[in-house]
Amino acid sequence: MVKRVLLASPRGYCAGVERAVDTVEKLLDLHGPPVYVRKQIVHNAHVVRDLEARGAIFVDDERQVPEGETVVLSAHGVAPEVYGNARSRGLTTIDATCPLVTKVHVQARRYAADGYTVLLIGHAGHEEVVGTMGEAPDATILVQSVADADALDLAPDARVAYITQTTLSVDETGEIIQALRRRFPQIRAPKKEDICYATSNRQWAVKDLLKEVDLLLVIGSSNSSNSNRLVEVARASGVAAHLIDDESDIDTVWLDEAETVGVTSGASAPEKLVERVCDWFRAHGVEEISAHRMVDEDVEFRLPVELRRELALAESQS
Repeated sequence: MVKRVLLASPRGYCAGVERAVDTVEKLLDLHGPPVYVRKQIVHNAHVVRDLEARGAIFVDDERQVPEGETVVLSAHGVAPEVYGNARSRGLTTIDATCPLVTKVHVQARRYAADGYTVLLIGHAGHEEVVGTMGEAPDATILVQSVADADALDLAPDARVAYITQTTLSVDETGEIIQALRRRFPQIRAPKKEDICYATSNRQWAVKDLLKEVDLLLVIGSSNSSNSNRLVEVARASGVAAHLIDDESDIDTVWLDEAETVGVTSGASAPEKLVERVCDWFRAHGVEEISAHRMVDEDVEFRLPVELRRELALAESQS
């Protein structure tokens, strides 16, 4: 029987997600609906549904946006061809790509231009990986595992550099990097690691929490990479963990042998979902709900420059 709930900190929205969601909301405020968005602005079903209710229209491809309209590019980044397609349709592009993802794109271009084979550590098919590989497709090889690293058909003295998806498991990525360094001692590395601060912080917060909980619930959507990594971090330590979109996904069978439940949320999950899960536990008789440790993140990203110009123009005309 559950006696207490501990909330991990930090959790929830990161600066890149907040910037992307704010971008769509401010465009809706400024112009009214519809506002077109390429792909899900962030990987969270609740956020997408809320924005759809306000008039956002999500499309899978920029070529589905009517000519001459405005399109917002998601936080995950896009391949260069997307900008070309948008220009050919006369679209106004608002780029809500997370600045930390943009950093990885810049690295990919620079390494490729300098003659390196770029080894991208990431997950096939993830939007961020698709966008990053699009920067230098002929020079980039995707590495998803230590086995992939060991199987690379490259000479030991090949000019290679690595970059990574920003939402990976810190531990697993470290193992892959070690494997690459063993094979290619001269491999070029980013000056600062590519896994973003929010992904790392949320994984460390979970590790810190695991010593005190019998079960971990991670609030996040199934297509959220960083949320899935939080589940894996717990399970790798022998603690049962489940990914839930919201409180309706909680299976009471999970709680049968749990006295203390940990709760965290992925970087694209709004805090209101944590509050709803807490309310669910209160309704089931749990009175002790508290933060395990309060850690503040003070990272902020400015809105996309295109949007800042529009907002400044609107303010000057009002």
